Amino acid sequence: MNLESRTDITPTLRIIPRDQHIISRKNISKAALRVLYRLNEAGYAAYLVGGAVRDLLLGLQPKDFDVATSATPDEVKKLFRNCRLIGRRFRLAHVVFGPEIIEVATFRGLGEDGAEGDRHIVDGRIVRDNIWGSIEEDAIRRDFRANAMYYDISDFSVRDYVGGMQDLEDRVLRLIGDPETRYREDPVRMLRAARLAAKLGMRVDAAAMAPFATLGSLLADAAPARLFDESLKMFLGGHGLKSFRMLERCGLLEFLFPATARALKRGDEALRSLVEQGLANTDARIVEGKSVTPAFLFAVLLWGEVRDLASHWIAQGMEGTEAWAQAAARVVGEQCQRVAIPRRFTFTMEEIWSLQPRFEQIQRKRVFRLMAHPRFRAAFDFLLLRGHESPAMHELGQWWAHAQQLPQDVLAAALPAGGGSASDNAALPTAGKPPRPRRRRRKSGDRSGSV
Repeated sequence: MNLESRTDITPTLRIIPRDQHIISRKNISKAALRVLYRLNEAGYAAYLVGGAVRDLLLGLQPKDFDVATSATPDEVKKLFRNCRLIGRRFRLAHVVFGPEIIEVATFRGLGEDGAEGDRHIVDGRIVRDNIWGSIEEDAIRRDFRANAMYYDISDFSVRDYVGGMQDLEDRVLRLIGDPETRYREDPVRMLRAARLAAKLGMRVDAAAMAPFATLGSLLADAAPARLFDESLKMFLGGHGLKSFRMLERCGLLEFLFPATARALKRGDEALRSLVEQGLANTDARIVEGKSVTPAFLFAVLLWGEVRDLASHWIAQGMEGTEAWAQAAARVVGEQCQRVAIPRRFTFTMEEIWSLQPRFEQIQRKRVFRLMAHPRFRAAFDFLLLRGHESPAMHELGQWWAHAQQLPQDVLAAALPAGGGSASDNAALPTAGKPPRPRRRRRKSGDRSGSV
């Protein structure tokens, strides 16, 4: 079956020689270079392709290096002992060098008569695509023009068939072919457009953005596991806040995180501040090389709906612990139908949420029990984000921050033995600090401690 959106595109080769671009082999993975050289030596055409070429041309350091070649997956496997073949929808070769994987894809074709391989399309969506072709066909099969450039290891030039270099110069993302057809083939391309625009500081072409409003619902047909991977790329790549704002601008947030979109539409500016500050903090940690966890990020994104549901059920008379548990279960259950968040993360999210009410219980045993909880640090960081909700919540966060700095005996002496809560002024000290323990009044004639 022909891909009608591209059969009328005539690729026009533009070769950018080495002295007219900034790509240097010293910035290319040694593993990728080994794959390129070996394929070339075996008589196959092989090029660095896609996001790696795009990022190198923009002066960025790619995270992954992909190779496109005239060799079939089976031929690649014969050349590399450290190769495994993966995928049914797209047959790929992964060449493994320790922790690094070089993905090698055979040039994909348009499916003209006599083409090798097979393709299966259902309602415009490609469910299997393993038809091989030429490099020209491979170029117009790619999604964005900026992703359809090839670095030639034989002469160090860049080969541009569809105007990708011009798009980089214009700082715009344009699709190859008819946008509506391309999104129907693969709805996740809409998310990729938003993510790449945020990451690269580019704008999405008006023609590429126009179908979002009518086709965004097609994301419900995408595999939830794939949307989880795309969410990680979007929010844990160091540009999460920009990606979030781009999703809202493009009208795609409601299709990926419906609970988040609903909560924000209620006009809670404190919640928006919490979400955006959480994303900004995650971006900062990634830039600093610190660890981040998807669980905390998803807890931030879904907090508004969980909080509002729990508060509603508590107001109707449901016991607090049960209300929080049911609210978390409902929101997580709905979200996992869209984005398959693994249980190891949803369990942590639920713990972070369930610990929030316990921060308001200022009682000696409860305070020390909470501090000993395995998720205390994550829950406390979450509490600090909630400082945007109200002055009282900000003060509560400062109280716990100061309490952690005190020696245990001092803190224990400062806390009431029972019955305290955050709303009790006698139990929750002013100025955000636990009270100092009273000194024992020295009896007359007691000279202990004197010099």
